[in-house]
Amino acid sequence: MRNDLLKHWCIFSSPLLLMLLALWIGIGPEANIAVFFHDHRATHPLLKGILTFVTDWSNPAFYVLYAGMLMRAFRSNNTEKKRYLCILFSVQFVVSALCVHFIKFTVGRPRPGQGTYFEPMTARGSYHSLPSGHTSEITGWALPLAFRQKRHWLTCFLALFIGLVGFSRVYLGWHHPSDVFFGWLLGSFVGFATSVITASSLFKGKAA
Repeated sequence: MRNDLLKHWCIFSSPLLLMLLALWIGIGPEANIAVFFHDHRATHPLLKGILTFVTDWSNPAFYVLYAGMLMRAFRSNNTEKKRYLCILFSVQFVVSALCVHFIKFTVGRPRPGQGTYFEPMTARGSYHSLPSGHTSEITGWALPLAFRQKRHWLTCFLALFIGLVGFSRVYLGWHHPSDVFFGWLLGSFVGFATSVITASSLFKGKAA
């Protein structure tokens, strides 16, 4: 099971990581990347609009998906699925909500074009760049689905989708590539933690 999860994780992560690597190699330092996409957005409003739609509606799409899964689990009285979803929701809340916002507040990294120096312990949103909350959350929703279904076509589809969302955060000037990278790491933790906890004998057999 462990090797199977690692295989799907590698497939799932490849497009996003390759995209980030291409940005670092092709454009250079993150300051240069921010300037490049700032100028590109000004001359390509259609692409900006498409990626804005992607970044705004990616996580809500998973809200609808998982809400539907939870409703079906209750209607069919599927205890295993209810337990799985409750574990996923709990881990996702702790990591992608509490941990991400704590790190943002504590680190205080400026968003692209908002400054040079970090401002730790700040409530200003312009200094909440690290990590990317969108990337963490979308990875935390999509990776458990890939792990649970274990279908290569679905893992590949989710991989491309996550890569697109991560790119949108950089292109639109909301995050640096390294913010997206650390968001992906946190979201990956959600996927693995959910699988490990679900498989644990401590939680097996308990009703959700």
